Amino acid sequence: MEKQELLPSRVEKYKNSRPQPSVVKKAILPTFCFAVLSAAAFEEAVFAESNSTQTSNVQSAITKYVNVDSGSLNLRKSASTSSAVLAVLPKGTAVTVYSEVNGWARVAASGKSGYVSSKFLSNQNPAAPAVPPTTATTLKYVNVVSGSLNMRNSASTSAPIMAKLAKGTEVKFISVTNGWAKIEVNGKAGFVSSAYLADKPSASSSVTAPAPQPAVTKYVNIDSRSKLNVRKSPSTGSAVITKLTNETEVTVYSEANGWAKINVNGQEGYVSAEYLAPAKANTNTEVKKEEPVSVTKYVNVGYDSSLNMRKGAAADASVLVKLARGTTVTVLSEDNGWAKIEAYGQTGYVDPQFLSETKPAAGTEPAPENNPAQEDNAVVEKYVSVVYGSSLNMRAEASTTGAVLTKLARGTIVTVNSEENGWAKVTANGQTGYVSAQYLSASEPFNPNVTNSNIDKVYENYNISLTDMVKLEMGVGPQTDKKYTAFIRADALTLNGPANGTVNGAVWNVRGGAGTDYWSIGQVKAQEQLQILGTVKGTDGYDWYQIAYNKTWVNASPEDVTYYVNPKNFLSTTVDSLQFLKLSATANLNADEVNQRILSGKGILQGTASSFITAGQTYGINEIYLISHALLETSNGTSKLATGVEVNGKTVYNMYGIGAYDNTALESGAQFAFNAGWFTPEAAIIGGAQFIANGYINAGQDTLYKMRWNPGSAASKGAAAHQYASDIGWAAKQVFQIHNLYSLLDSYKLILEIPEYK
Repeated sequence: MEKQELLPSRVEKYKNSRPQPSVVKKAILPTFCFAVLSAAAFEEAVFAESNSTQTSNVQSAITKYVNVDSGSLNLRKSASTSSAVLAVLPKGTAVTVYSEVNGWARVAASGKSGYVSSKFLSNQNPAAPAVPPTTATTLKYVNVVSGSLNMRNSASTSAPIMAKLAKGTEVKFISVTNGWAKIEVNGKAGFVSSAYLADKPSASSSVTAPAPQPAVTKYVNIDSRSKLNVRKSPSTGSAVITKLTNETEVTVYSEANGWAKINVNGQEGYVSAEYLAPAKANTNTEVKKEEPVSVTKYVNVGYDSSLNMRKGAAADASVLVKLARGTTVTVLSEDNGWAKIEAYGQTGYVDPQFLSETKPAAGTEPAPENNPAQEDNAVVEKYVSVVYGSSLNMRAEASTTGAVLTKLARGTIVTVNSEENGWAKVTANGQTGYVSAQYLSASEPFNPNVTNSNIDKVYENYNISLTDMVKLEMGVGPQTDKKYTAFIRADALTLNGPANGTVNGAVWNVRGGAGTDYWSIGQVKAQEQLQILGTVKGTDGYDWYQIAYNKTWVNASPEDVTYYVNPKNFLSTTVDSLQFLKLSATANLNADEVNQRILSGKGILQGTASSFITAGQTYGINEIYLISHALLETSNGTSKLATGVEVNGKTVYNMYGIGAYDNTALESGAQFAFNAGWFTPEAAIIGGAQFIANGYINAGQDTLYKMRWNPGSAASKGAAAHQYASDIGWAAKQVFQIHNLYSLLDSYKLILEIPEYK
């Protein structure tokens, strides 16, 4: 199941992972938050340091912007080029100016006060796009049939709403592009649909807004072996909310550009309109070609090997994850020697010759059969447990003479692929190699770095009970890749033999227990063939069959949803509690330490710690979160997009994969970087952070937990909404890379914001 992409591809991934312009999940203008003294307090503090006999003309505080041709502007402790540098300010940074004397300006910026050279300040923001001068103001008027018109942060229906404009509201019209009008109203600039603007007030205008399309009932019309993706937005790159079987009834609200907006089982989303029909197809009627989705296959590589799932359909594309033998994957399409697949909540590409329709045996022994309690592809994770201050060598082969690939710090989490003769084959921090198994532990070792002295815990209370929270979540179909024991009522099947049957009728629920009082883990449709594992008497008095239900993703049980929603289940270890790490708070890192212990040997990212720290301070983002994101997107600083691509004669850099859409990742990502002006690695790191901030973080969902569950919406609106993924374990799965990076450092600060339910 796909999680919403952070950035276009990733931008969608981030876009809906951050407030969208609010984010990036896609990009928007950042909000500068300055923790500074008030003007009066600042002046008082400065004058207290000066000679009491001196006098000074106090100027009113004004806002100016850093305007340098290249590099950044030093903020110094005093008005001298020999004074200590307190911070470096990128071009376009807004500063509060309190006075200017002898070529120096006393300012406050990025939470600090100091002095900068006045000649590098301007009244206009050099980073802001120039608006062509107009000779006269063009006025237009909001013209909606009913309700109000949303004014958004950017030209996208997924962008945050800045204001709701009533019918007849007068607005200043600036420009229009692709159906979106840039306007100004009440001193704020934003974007609205140009279709709902008129040249005259509605009372005298002949322009009317398009009439809404009436809701109609239609039915899914696909091949019986396939499923139709319901997506969060009208795009094949958008996250899949659920999958629909043939003949599923849906309510269609509108159709545009080949996409239909629908409601099914209480969920709204978008499907390809060509796979909907006004009536159910007859059994013998030919249906439309199937959408290339939901073909289940299995990784079939050697027992000691793994299959690289890559970001793009190319051998040099970055590796997203390594898939073990027997891993279940969903094949979306196959083209030009590459298979596009879904696995572990990610979408990527693999060589199809290493996929098979039947699951290969695990190891050298036959796979156990008919054991519904067994979970496939269980991941074994352990901790590096060496003496504090030392590290564990990861080697290229299982021998003390093998080349050292990297050194793993105490507390690092590793994925154990196999163990033999005292050596463990492990994967950690994007690399796979061998370590001595005696230095691995199933429990987290005590780390002197992680003490109460550098962990701040704050608690946020929500006016909703845990029970009510779970009820809301169950209503939106939370998913899991956990394997449940599955049951179906006996009258749903026509027996073909003692161990198999054919589904009768239309659609039947498959439940997590023998009775209708158990939750539905999924559905089966007419003519499907099911393997019967046993027969039991249900709680409702009917006979129920226990069946084999081999779906990768199913509806999660209320008990499992409760477990993942309850914060108390993730506070016992440091790594688990990182899902409450406040991503809008900087980590107070030491640049030299980060360069030496994290970014050393990381390609283009080597030595860039100060840029990440500046980005974090400028846009209010945890630096470790930014570094973790960049390491993943750039394949540890080695991807082509990160190391430089020439566009229009200039070399551009993109460190977070922003704008790198599927199938055109290099071209689209490079063009995005060119348009953003990322002509140095530093500019790409700092500028890209702005787009990341404009997503979930600036929307207040600034922990992994809040990105997944959004308790604020549940408490205030009584709805489960704006959630980054449908996988109940998503937040818990994201903490390992962040934990491993922190394990490498001695100097940092953790701020945890822990939810509490009434």
